[in-house]
Amino acid sequence: MSVAKIVSESFAPLVDLVYPPRCPLCGEGLAAQSGLCTACWRELAIPGEPACDTCQRPFGDRLPDHGQTCGPCLSHPPQHDGITAGTLYNDTARQLVLRFKHGRKIALAPMLARLIAARLPALDEDWLVVPVPLHRWRLWKRGHNQSALLAAELARLTGSRVLVEGLSRPKPTPSLGGLGRVARAKALEGAITANPRQRSRLSGAKVLLVDDVLTSGATSNACVTALKRAGASKVRIACFSRVLEEAI
Repeated sequence: MSVAKIVSESFAPLVDLVYPPRCPLCGEGLAAQSGLCTACWRELAIPGEPACDTCQRPFGDRLPDHGQTCGPCLSHPPQHDGITAGTLYNDTARQLVLRFKHGRKIALAPMLARLIAARLPALDEDWLVVPVPLHRWRLWKRGHNQSALLAAELARLTGSRVLVEGLSRPKPTPSLGGLGRVARAKALEGAITANPRQRSRLSGAKVLLVDDVLTSGATSNACVTALKRAGASKVRIACFSRVLEEAI
């Protein structure tokens, strides 16, 4: 056991006395500062099986007529090498993301990362964990990159190596909400690139690309493109929550 863990466990009772454990969503009392209350856990939607072999989109109770590949992957074959989502995006997941991303509740990172890690295939030390980058103005305004916090936790949980500056975002982008596929792609042109100083580490690497929420996939696609251009051999996407209206 590490010294940090011993110290943390030694002071845990004192911390719980001063700051009684509470559910970060509803405020219900908890036994430990490590998760949600039972009622809020039940409100999370966890992706199930069967699912698409390519993107892990849940099929529900019925398999499609064309085997284990979903319609979107057949019509637009993705560049990525798989998607892992800890949850499906619903109101409970949304509240957690808002508290984590905009409410400065960065202590949620370990719990959110554990939900992602529980659904990841086995990774080895050869994998690099790379977060979706923020533009420096947005990072300055927010004070943290939520994807980088998740990436650091996932690297610790999986025994992989984190590369926080694997990607850079030299160009600010507007909110992509409400934009169509073509408009999103245009807004992201040149916005995300591989960090020139990290190209030697990315070349030939297996990369776990980390984000908090996967919505349209436009941002993650731009990241995957940049990583593959830098020579990454595989890029798997990992997110806390995935927007799939038809799966809820």
